[in-house]
Amino acid sequence: MNHEYVNRVVDLTDPGKNIIYNMSIDEAVEHVRAGDAEGVRSIDGQFALVAVEGKTIRMARSIGRPLRFFIAKLKAGPCLVLAERIDTIYKYLEKEGLDDQFHPSYTRMAPAHYITTIELLGCPDPSPVHQRFFTPVRNRFQETPVEEIGRQYMTALYEEIKKWLKQRATSGPIGVTFSAGIDSGSVFLLTYHALLELGESPSRLKAFTLSVDGDGADLKQAREFLKAVNLEVFLEPIEVKASGLDWKKTVQVVEDYKPLDIQAATMNLALLEEIRKRYPNWVHMIDGDGGDENMKDYPIEENPELTIRSVLNNLMLYHEGWGVGKMKHSLTYSGGLSRGYMRTYTTADTLGFISFSPYTLENVIEVAEGIPFIDLTGWDHEKLYALKGRVVASGIKAVTGMEMPVLEKRRFQHGAASKEAFKSHFPEKELDYRKEFLSLYE
Repeated sequence: MNHEYVNRVVDLTDPGKNIIYNMSIDEAVEHVRAGDAEGVRSIDGQFALVAVEGKTIRMARSIGRPLRFFIAKLKAGPCLVLAERIDTIYKYLEKEGLDDQFHPSYTRMAPAHYITTIELLGCPDPSPVHQRFFTPVRNRFQETPVEEIGRQYMTALYEEIKKWLKQRATSGPIGVTFSAGIDSGSVFLLTYHALLELGESPSRLKAFTLSVDGDGADLKQAREFLKAVNLEVFLEPIEVKASGLDWKKTVQVVEDYKPLDIQAATMNLALLEEIRKRYPNWVHMIDGDGGDENMKDYPIEENPELTIRSVLNNLMLYHEGWGVGKMKHSLTYSGGLSRGYMRTYTTADTLGFISFSPYTLENVIEVAEGIPFIDLTGWDHEKLYALKGRVVASGIKAVTGMEMPVLEKRRFQHGAASKEAFKSHFPEKELDYRKEFLSLYE
């Protein structure tokens, strides 16, 4: 005798966190429900969307919005639980008496830039099917001068910042997490310029720079950057004690164990906690996360798995990792910035901030992927690292008329504290971070 399984979908996501400019949430969900890749790509903004049609569930997300799922087994059939966080799924299962089925590695992250389809058919449920909805054309700016590439790239970023100011961050102060590197520097200058163009007071803006125990190169660099553009008045140093850096707490917040992400997130959490103490009602934060990924600006020699050829030959390698369906793609976490963005999202969200990373939006990534990196660098590491400054600074000049300083690049966790403070507060081995994460559910 055939038994008809009953499926149940529990959606714990918050649609109010989506930022969609050109259509309603219902219209956007309909594109997802139809499995319409072109329609989903037309959604302007950042989103994590779920559509249910009988036993077929489809999901789609951009980098800026996390989306996880877990399939539990009920006597009547499968139960799909969707949420932003692993612990949200666990708490729901615990409440329903289903936590004995749970392990964090059984949860799944919907990868950014794909429509993920699940068929709830019973036991065992088939693997999800992934359909890409965002495929930027690579190298389309061949024969284009670097100055023109920079203009188009920064124009795309500027338009996203203006939309956000006009339709989302319409009132109240705006904080920039500011290391004075190329990414946070460009975001600060473009936000400042946009406020002026929109007739808003630039006094809404603050550049928050973290300094641990009064050390770290970022604060000195922030002063140098803002002095060069005559905007020193916007700097607000945020000084914290090294004793307050708590990577174990950060592991719980971020729900991951990758050392570089946890280290950066620990600094971001310390920065945002102090801002929250000073300004209990502050809401909007904007940052430059995603800028390194767009311009492929990570030290390749620090990662033994990478070569300059793998970085430059693979579409959005730093955004998506090795890609859906590949051996090294994590079903639990996704890959690249699709995974790593939790370092930025969770630290802000946990403290009640609404964060915005305009470099992560498809309209901006699309321009970056069109850059002919191989032609412009000739496979040379140093030329690749220098290219970002050339492109962004020329673009800032074209959009704002300002000469943006291009200062030394360093990771957030290295620029906010001295080398001694950093080494004394963070383990070296990934295993230590992994053990801490797993201990949350032991």
